[in-house]
Amino acid sequence: MKEIKAIIRPFKLTDVITELHQINGLPGITVSEVKRFGKSSSSDVEKGPGNSLIEYVAKVKIEVVVNDDMVDNVVSIIQKTAHTGNTGDGKIFIIPVEDTIVIRTNERGISVL
Repeated sequence: MKEIKAIIRPFKLTDVITELHQINGLPGITVSEVKRFGKSSSSDVEKGPGNSLIEYVAKVKIEVVVNDDMVDNVVSIIQKTAHTGNTGDGKIFIIPVEDTIVIRTNERGISVL
C-alpha cells in the first residue's frame, strides 16, 4: 500500500477529482485546504499571523491510500491534470503504508480500503 499526497492549486481540484473518479476501484479521497510557503512567491499570497514576513500561498492537499498497482495511474492523472506549466503547480509525495485499520470494526489490511 502507498499513500499519495498531492499539493495542488485550488482551482485545479475539481478537474483532478473528476479524473480520479474515473479509476475503477479507487478508495476514498481526503481533501484539505492548506497554506504553504517556500522558495517561490506567487500572486495569490497571504501574509502570516500578525502580517509577518512569511508569505503563505493557498493550496489544496489530496490524500489517498491505494494498492501498489494503482500508484502509477493515480500519480499520472494528478500530474497531468494539475499541470499548468507555471511555478507553483505543486508536488506529489508517495509514502509507504504499513497497515490500515478501520476504527469501528478493527479490520486491518489492504482489504479495508
